[in-house]
Amino acid sequence: MQKIILSLTALVILVACGARGGQAVASGQGVDSPVAPRVAFSADSAYNYVRRQVEFGPRVPNTDAHRCAGDWLVSELCRHGAEVTEQKMTLTAFDGTRLDTRNIMGRYLPDAEERMLFVAHWDCRPWSDQDPDPDKASRPVDGANDGASGVGVLLEMARLLGANSPSVGVDILFVDAEDWGSDGDEDSWALGAHYFVGNPMFPGYRPSSVIVLDMVGGRNARFPREYFSQQSDPVLLDRIYSTAAAAGFADRFPNEMGGAVTDDHLAFIKAGIPAVDIIDYRPDTGFFPAWHTGSDTMDQIDSESLRAVGQTMINLLFPPEQK
Repeated sequence: MQKIILSLTALVILVACGARGGQAVASGQGVDSPVAPRVAFSADSAYNYVRRQVEFGPRVPNTDAHRCAGDWLVSELCRHGAEVTEQKMTLTAFDGTRLDTRNIMGRYLPDAEERMLFVAHWDCRPWSDQDPDPDKASRPVDGANDGASGVGVLLEMARLLGANSPSVGVDILFVDAEDWGSDGDEDSWALGAHYFVGNPMFPGYRPSSVIVLDMVGGRNARFPREYFSQQSDPVLLDRIYSTAAAAGFADRFPNEMGGAVTDDHLAFIKAGIPAVDIIDYRPDTGFFPAWHTGSDTMDQIDSESLRAVGQTMINLLFPPEQK
C-alpha cells in the first residue's frame, strides 16, 4: 500500500526517552478549557467537500471520475481566491500502466518568501485488495477516508484562507497517483509527490514547512507522531501537538509514537525538505478498519475527526489569542 507500517517497539522507546528536539510538549492534561479560535474551521463544510469527491466515484487515474474530480478541485481553489497551477504528467506505475495524472496547487500570498505547504493525495486505490470478500478485491476503492478526507480538510482551509489573510504564504497541494503502488515496493507509491519534488512548479521552490494530511476523517481517528516525521521535523511536530492540545484535541493527537509510514511526506524528506505526516494510526489495528476495502465510504467519515485536524491546522496559521 502507500502506507506501510513497520514494527517500532524499540524505536518508540527511543523517541519517548527524549528524541524530541529538546522541547517540552503539551500533553493536554490540565487544560482547563480549550482556547477560542480566531478563525473557526467548519467540520460540516469539510464533510460536504469529502462527500462531493465521493460522488464523482473512485478517482482512479485514467477514468472519467478522476478527470471530472480534478477539474472540480481546480474550480474550487479558484473560487476561494487561490492562484492555481496544474502540473500535468504521464507517469508509469509499477505494473507498467501509463497514468494520466496531475498535481494541483493553490497559492495564497504567492509573493511571500516564507511558505507553508499543506499536502493531500486526491486519487483512489485502484483495487480493494484488503477487502475480506475476495469477490470485491478487484474493485476500486471509493476513498472517502483514504484520500478524500485530507482533501476535504484542505478545501475548507482554502475557503477560510480566501476570507482571512495569513501572515505567511500558504500553498495547498493535491498530489496524484499516490495509491497505485505495490506492497514491498516503497518506490511504487506517492508517484505524484515524487514528481512534484523532482520537477518543482516554481524555480527554487522550497517551503519552510510541509504537512501531509492523510486518512484524517475516520471514526475514532487518532494521530500519534509518525516515525519519519519525528526524525525529519520534531520542532514542527511539537508545535502541532501543542496546538492540538491547547484546542482541546489531545485525545485525537496523543503525544506518543505511532508507526513508520510510507506516504507522500517521504518524497520531500528524501529531497532534504523537512516534512511531517498527520495520519490516523491505531495501536491495535494499525490503519482504520476499512482501509483499502470496498467499505471506505462516507459511512467511515466522522465530522469531529475532520474538525480536530482542520482546526489544529487553522490554529497554526491563525494562532488564537492567549488568555
